[in-house]
Formats: sequence, structure tokens, C-alpha cells
Amino acid sequence: MKVKRIAGALGAEISDVDLTQPISAALAAEIRNVFLKHEVIFLRHQPLSLLQFMHFAQAMGDPVEYPFVKGMDGFPHIIEVKKLEHEKVNFGGVWHSDTTYLEIPPMGSMLLAREIPPFGGDTLFASQYAAYEALSDTMQRMLGGLQGVNSSAKADVSKTREDRLKSDGNASAPKDFTSTHPVVRTHPETGRKALYVNVAHTSGIVGLTDAESASLLNFLFQHQVKPEFTCRWAWEPDALAFWDNRCAQHNPINDYHGYRRVLNRITLKGDKPV
Repeated sequence: MKVKRIAGALGAEISDVDLTQPISAALAAEIRNVFLKHEVIFLRHQPLSLLQFMHFAQAMGDPVEYPFVKGMDGFPHIIEVKKLEHEKVNFGGVWHSDTTYLEIPPMGSMLLAREIPPFGGDTLFASQYAAYEALSDTMQRMLGGLQGVNSSAKADVSKTREDRLKSDGNASAPKDFTSTHPVVRTHPETGRKALYVNVAHTSGIVGLTDAESASLLNFLFQHQVKPEFTCRWAWEPDALAFWDNRCAQHNPINDYHGYRRVLNRITLKGDKPV
């Protein structure tokens, strides 16, 4: 197995691994160590069946269902993330950490590319370790005791789900999820601190007025996605990305109108942020 960093803040590409074949416990542990170190990992040339994709996910964690979109036939834990030729809005097309509106947000998520447009459709990732560590000591201390309110119903991110809910929506899902999590969380495996607010889901801060929350959150939303905290991944068919939702955000770029983009996604169970 070879590992190549792709940016200064986060991101590494793994090569010389064939996920169409069963992987040993030792290799799974090695891959997961690279994942924990680099926050997001990428593997090219992985033409996986849905079953093979699920097997890899199970080697990395515990797959869970996504609340708003139905799973694929026979694979309830795998959803299609797609934008079709006639659609103008892409699924999840805003900076975010996945489903932070849940009481137990996911540990990580995986995407496997099936159909990719001839240009565009890249995904940006941002290190929330780097974002936190770049703050002043005074700001770090102030944020340390704050709790953020997270909602699934913020307008900008709700709009990105509309096309998929029409075609693949889970009718039994609640209309809105809300949860409260630390503004700064401690990673349960690495022990490092990371910012844990995001523009898609964080709607306020407990104990602050709306105006106070808006001022502080707007600063953090702009700070946490500065270019020096990011990496950019250009997709190709059969490429796989696996990111750590506890310390990284992502943003799929919507710059390929008129073309189809289809990926399969698996979400992995996490724990309550502290």
C-alpha cells in the first residue's frame, strides 16, 4: 500500500490496494490509520459491486441508514447521490459535516463514483483541526464551553435535497431533526480538538441572542473553510472517497449543468460529540 498526501492541511491518496478482493484485518487497520491521520482518503480504480462496497464499509465501521433518502434495492445502507441532466441543484451542495442535526452524528461517510461529468463536479474538503488550531488562544477558550444548535431544516441545505426527496425520499422520515453539540469537539480516537459547526446545519448557539449567535457563527463559517485548510478532489469513475465527519467538512461543487453525476454513498455510525 502506498500513501500520497494531496494537500498540506488534509487528504491522502492510497494506491496499490484492490478493494474488489477481501482485505485482511491488518490491511483494514492500516487503511484506517491513514484515514485518522489525514481526515479524508481517496482510492482510484475500485470497480466495486454494491456488496463489495458494503464489505469495505463494514471493515471500516458500522453502516447506518441515511434519514431522508431511501436505500438502494437490497442495500438499505447505500443511497444514490446524484444530479441528473435536467436538474440545477446538487445534493448537499453547501459546506457541511454530515447530519450534525442527529443526536449521534456519523463517524464518517464514503462515496463511490459511478458516472462523472466530462468536467466539474469536484468535491472540496476542509480540516476542522486546522481551522481550530489557527484560532487565537482567547477565541479557543471562549468557544470551549459553547454548545451549537443544529437543524436539518435550514433553508440553503433543504433546497439541495428537494430533487432527491421527490425521486427517492423516505416518506417515514421526520420533517425536522434538531440536536445540540459542542462548538468544539474532541475527536474520540485522536484526542485532537476540531471546530464542529457548519453553515448548512448550525442555526444558533445556546445562551446567546440571535444577533450574538449570527455574528460569531458567521465569523466561524468563513474562517473554517479558508483555502489553506482545504483540499480538492477531482472525481473519476470507480474512485472512492472516505472522510472523517468528526473533523472534516466537505462541499460538492455544482458546476456541471446539463450532465449526469451519480455516486453511491454509505454512512458509518458515530458517537455523541463531546
